[in-house]
Amino acid sequence: MIFGTMNIKSRAGRIKAIINIALCFLITVSIILSFAACTGADDKKDMKDPQNNVSETTYPYTITDSYDRTVTLDKEPEKVVSIAPNITEIIFALGEGQKLAGRTEYCDYPEEAKQVASIGTLQEPNIEKIVELKPDLVIASTHFQKESLGKMEEAGLKVAVLYGEESFEGVYETIDKVGKVLNANKKAQSIIADMKKKVSEVKQKVKGKNTPSVYYVISYGQMGDFTAGKGTFIGKMIEMAGGKNAADDVEGWSYSLEKLVEKNPDIMICSMYYDTKKGIQSTNGYKDLDAVKNGKLFEIDNNLLDRQGPRLADGLVELAKIIHPESFR
Repeated sequence: MIFGTMNIKSRAGRIKAIINIALCFLITVSIILSFAACTGADDKKDMKDPQNNVSETTYPYTITDSYDRTVTLDKEPEKVVSIAPNITEIIFALGEGQKLAGRTEYCDYPEEAKQVASIGTLQEPNIEKIVELKPDLVIASTHFQKESLGKMEEAGLKVAVLYGEESFEGVYETIDKVGKVLNANKKAQSIIADMKKKVSEVKQKVKGKNTPSVYYVISYGQMGDFTAGKGTFIGKMIEMAGGKNAADDVEGWSYSLEKLVEKNPDIMICSMYYDTKKGIQSTNGYKDLDAVKNGKLFEIDNNLLDRQGPRLADGLVELAKIIHPESFR
């Protein structure tokens, strides 16, 4: 998950899931954001009201999903099952939460999502349970197993796999796609416009600032050293927030303690859950890093970064506040 929008029942399960995301086996994770300058009165008007010129979806509606499959909806879906946390978050953000009939165990935001029936995990969804729910549409996202797709299709379920490229911009594409299939186009464009506004504000606040080296801890110690390397959307978010990604010397998500010690980053950021910070502070190699010893190890709600959903812009704001607190006083 995108890496979907994107929690585990135990610390070990949590970290294992995040690692799977990083290795492209599980969720999460699906950024350099560029904005075209708005010129002319019409463009400025659209920036003020993103719902201008947005039409409703007309059914039957056909979409080519992210697996290059053609999916046709005869009518507006009334019952939907989500197979990714980011999709669940998008559905609620669109104001369509009442349509959600099923979600994965990891879909824990917003709070109302926890009241929706669980259909298992992203990697092992309970097909029988999904069939019992009789959804009009099942929406999956990054790291959805093609084996599961085949089983769902055999069971007669209509499935759309929706995600954008693995970048910050990719989340806009996903929100737009989900908005179209659920006939919530105006709300989708409003969410995207709001996210772009937050990104623009962050970029202005950190413009011209120094760029401290930042290391994002996905996993450490016995679970392995994983971070956001060069080309990952989280790595790009660090840059957008006014930092230099300390792990920009590797592609992907796998790192090593030896490299980390060599880089000795100015700032380290980790999950706020499951005593991750405390664990880092007591782990050999990590505890001796300058950032840890100097009080520059910060916690963040990693769901704001790991899930390519509507809260990704909020995650960027939180990153920037950590890296450049002086710009947000």
